[in-house]
Amino acid sequence: MTVIRMGTRKSQLARIQMDSVVAMLKALYPGLQFEITAVSTTGDKILDTALSKTGESKELEHALERNEVDLVVHSLKDLPTVLPPGFTIGAICKQESPSDAVVFHPNFVGQTLETLPGKSVVGTSSLRRAAQLQRKFPHLEFKSIRGNLNTRLWKLDELQEFSAIILAAAGLQCMGWQNQVGQILHPEECRLGALGVEVQAKDQDILDLVGVLHDPETLLHCTAERAFLRYLEGGCSVPVAEHTAMKDGQLYLTGGVWSLNGTDNMQETMQATIRVPAQHEDGPEDDPQLVGITARNIPRRAQLAAESLGISLATLLPNKGAKNILEVARQLNDAH
Repeated sequence: MTVIRMGTRKSQLARIQMDSVVAMLKALYPGLQFEITAVSTTGDKILDTALSKTGESKELEHALERNEVDLVVHSLKDLPTVLPPGFTIGAICKQESPSDAVVFHPNFVGQTLETLPGKSVVGTSSLRRAAQLQRKFPHLEFKSIRGNLNTRLWKLDELQEFSAIILAAAGLQCMGWQNQVGQILHPEECRLGALGVEVQAKDQDILDLVGVLHDPETLLHCTAERAFLRYLEGGCSVPVAEHTAMKDGQLYLTGGVWSLNGTDNMQETMQATIRVPAQHEDGPEDDPQLVGITARNIPRRAQLAAESLGISLATLLPNKGAKNILEVARQLNDAH
């Protein structure tokens, strides 16, 4: 029996996400056996540094490069928009929830971010979220909080430092902790990446194996978003954010940049006509890798249209003054 070796982080949430991918693959390939290897990453060990500075995916990619595993599963938001040479995202799974959630300290259960007392401290692991929310809720203070879900919830309850923390709604749902959600932040306010399967670009057999997991609409959304972020050199280290929506054959991409304190921002929306292909529609013969994604079963025209939308919006923003906002944010962030 063929064994497929799968790598993941050691956190409880990462294992749950991996199990969901294994379940999908088992349903498609009942004759295969799946072996899971949990890798301790730098992000798991260094809990007081932003993910963008720890190189969250490096250990998993090293295991992949050494052929210790055949594929690794990530939250797509943890993967840089430019992958190391030789790696590609072979599948993007359907996104369960693009929203973030607010979990409140027991002293503030029943409150919302709007009603929290002035100067209340809210924890988040994302600089982009902090910048966005600082502008929307100027009476609050936003502070970095690191660790897996269990660790961050413990810090909320025990350290008496945070009035609330921002977490991914999908992650809480995976853990069965929906009852801790005090407020949902819609995608226009914060955006969570989908689940991605990273493989070696040269491993054609594994690419064929996982390619059927691509959710066409989610893939096109992520292609536009990653193209936008890549062009602006965005990531968790600079406050760039994006959101996509599909309606009546139109893919709408809203992108914005924020100063670190949220006082300055610029946001624009563009759209493109993109037909979402059927799940198993034949894709391009030349197997393009757009923004680090390989999707053979998605037509090239649809992928290129999504990528072009992201690049077009990213080109527009600097011409309207976003360049200065980003440069100042990078300088301040590098200083810390």
